Amino acid sequence: MSINDKVLIQELVARFANRFDMKDWNGLQDCFTTSLYTDYSDLRGTPPQTLPASEYVRLRREALDYLKLHHLISNYEVDFTDLNTATCRASMVVWRMSEEEMFSTHCQYLFNLTKTEAGWKISGITQKVLWNEGAASIHQGAK
Repeated sequence: MSINDKVLIQELVARFANRFDMKDWNGLQDCFTTSLYTDYSDLRGTPPQTLPASEYVRLRREALDYLKLHHLISNYEVDFTDLNTATCRASMVVWRMSEEEMFSTHCQYLFNLTKTEAGWKISGITQKVLWNEGAASIHQGAK
């Protein structure tokens, strides 16, 4: 639980956001533990679930690959549960753009993190939507 761990966690969360924008789906999967808890109920109206990281990436790729994306993340608050687990709350704005329309989400994320032999990994994601703007219809699953 050093300042270095906080920096590593912030870099991991930033890498998570940047991999979406770069459509680096393999790099995105490298951010996660083998399985991943997700709660996007505020955006999609679906219940939380735990799924393999590879399935999470596949679903995101199918829903977002055709869109232009920009994830802007800041306001990191890192708290350590113990030496190997932490949470990071962060604010994010996600812009999604098709050829004709745009849909953006202003939200807060709560990331659960686990320290592994390979370093810190994201083991859980909860998104709390503050508000949406634009055409939700361009993003599969958005309500």
